[in-house]
Amino acid sequence: MATNIGMMDSAYFVGRNELLTWINNRLQLHLSRIEEAASGAVQCQMLDMTYPGVVPMHKVNFDAKTEYDMIQNYKVLQDVFNKLKIEKHIEVNKLVKGRPLDNLEFLQWLKRYCDSVNGGIMNENYNPVERRCKGGKERSSRGSQKISKSLQTNNMHNAGSGDIGHRPRQAKIYGANSAQEVQALSKEISSSLWTFWRRREIFTLQNYGI
Repeated sequence: MATNIGMMDSAYFVGRNELLTWINNRLQLHLSRIEEAASGAVQCQMLDMTYPGVVPMHKVNFDAKTEYDMIQNYKVLQDVFNKLKIEKHIEVNKLVKGRPLDNLEFLQWLKRYCDSVNGGIMNENYNPVERRCKGGKERSSRGSQKISKSLQTNNMHNAGSGDIGHRPRQAKIYGANSAQEVQALSKEISSSLWTFWRRREIFTLQNYGI
């Protein structure tokens, strides 16, 4: 299976349109730009389709918009990589920024890897919409349970201590730490760096006309 692919491998010459068609056909999505896959959710489900049941889809957030939420998706992806013994450096700090070229390269690698596992044949028994819906319902259900338990705990605390002199707990702000989260996860995933300057130049010319 292709985990380490050289920078001049044919996988890195797959264009945007082919990648978008690959994603949309298999996952029944309607992406029109590579950057729309920056949240990491698409990558998680592609591996779920390749290895059914391996990815905890209830942890994958297809509605992720903030860097913090996207990082959680990449944490799920990294856990799956570890489980499958896939040695691949994930440039989280670049991917969550929505940079087209970085996301293009990662999806090119992912397509090459998935094709090496299943021979490029789509799993006809896999229902991507159902898996997304099921995962979303489980995530919502678990979130509601956590909120309910938290409210019960707070109510019990307030009942026991009274309201006099009680200060509401300050909400944790995730956005402020997003940069640190990105940096920490990037270091955790790998210390290696990609050196794809030649490929970048080629794709910049071919895909962006610069």
